[in-house]
Amino acid sequence: MTFLDRLTRELDARLAGADAELAANYPGERGVRQPVHTVYVPADRFDAGTIQSYGREAAAVLDECADVLSADDDVRERARAKLAEEPVEDLRIDFEDGYGIRSDEEEDQAVRDAARALRSCARPPFSGIRIKAFEAPTRARGLRTLDRFLAEAGDVGDGFRVTLPKVTSVDQVEAMVLACARLEEEYGIERLRFELQIETPQSIVGVDGSALVARMLHASEGRCTGLHYGTYDYSAACGVAAPYQSMEHSVADHAKAVMQAVAAGTGVFVSDGSTNVLPIGDRAADAWRLHARLVRRSLERGFYQGWDLHPAQLPSRYLTTYAFFRNGLAAAAERTRAYVYGGDSAYLDEPATAAALAGFLLRGVECGAIDEAELGIGRDILHRLARREGGLP
Repeated sequence: MTFLDRLTRELDARLAGADAELAANYPGERGVRQPVHTVYVPADRFDAGTIQSYGREAAAVLDECADVLSADDDVRERARAKLAEEPVEDLRIDFEDGYGIRSDEEEDQAVRDAARALRSCARPPFSGIRIKAFEAPTRARGLRTLDRFLAEAGDVGDGFRVTLPKVTSVDQVEAMVLACARLEEEYGIERLRFELQIETPQSIVGVDGSALVARMLHASEGRCTGLHYGTYDYSAACGVAAPYQSMEHSVADHAKAVMQAVAAGTGVFVSDGSTNVLPIGDRAADAWRLHARLVRRSLERGFYQGWDLHPAQLPSRYLTTYAFFRNGLAAAAERTRAYVYGGDSAYLDEPATAAALAGFLLRGVECGAIDEAELGIGRDILHRLARREGGLP
């Protein structure tokens, strides 16, 4: 054995623990679809026809919205097809702020009705509920709602998510992990997953000055699939006055930058928040322009998901998202093909950039902005690139 062999073996032994810890904590992309939005519907307003109703309401104002946003014909027709076939990618039945505080009897009935409606409707690819927070005053109610919903809903499926709001401590995340494990045992559920709603400053910066959200994510034992930014609670908690609370305020950008860094390499998705300026009545045009600008801003900053609160926000969501991917298609596909197959290119792309290019193209296909035939490269290759796997041609 040579000197170099001995040194390599010594370093391998010395770093084995760090290697294992890195692989466990940062497994990389999961290779699964991320929805472009989460649509929040108050629990007492949700029924088996809600998804189709949202699609019809959105389609009715699509052309008006497209005119306001100067959308081209291709993007317009793709959005029209989307609203007819899959108007909502991720549904969240809301038992928290959008629902409010009700009597136990009233919320229990809303839980039963919503669970039966979800069971009987044509579900979107992703769905779930937002329960009340695990803070002391609402903990019992949040857990009761989750328990009774699962008891009534039956097989919730792999795309089901529970949103835990107003998280303030690692202990709450660990409690949610325990609750999920117990509920799985009780109802024979395969595996419950949840999202953490980041809407308190202490979840970003803990009492010791650390990024507490990192500890929260890694305390989830692999159950956390997303970190969602809560625009208004977070801004208000930071002392931002109501007229200035926004997804683009500096406090929002700081919080989301921390979330983005924390989630990088973990396979956990990050979602931007919402705008509460609704495109209705005389202010519809201005609200669509605002929503479109905020959606585009999020996409450019690497936040590929946001919240929608009203059917009339769906056209601006899809028109803007589709335009974003359509505008970047030609360059991204050309650079990806050059990276995989060789050939002339104005870019010297590294593996990390190639993974980002592949991820961009896959997201475009998955949401309906891009047709697979337009790629000029197989989706299997793109998936391997995005996950940085070997064996490329």
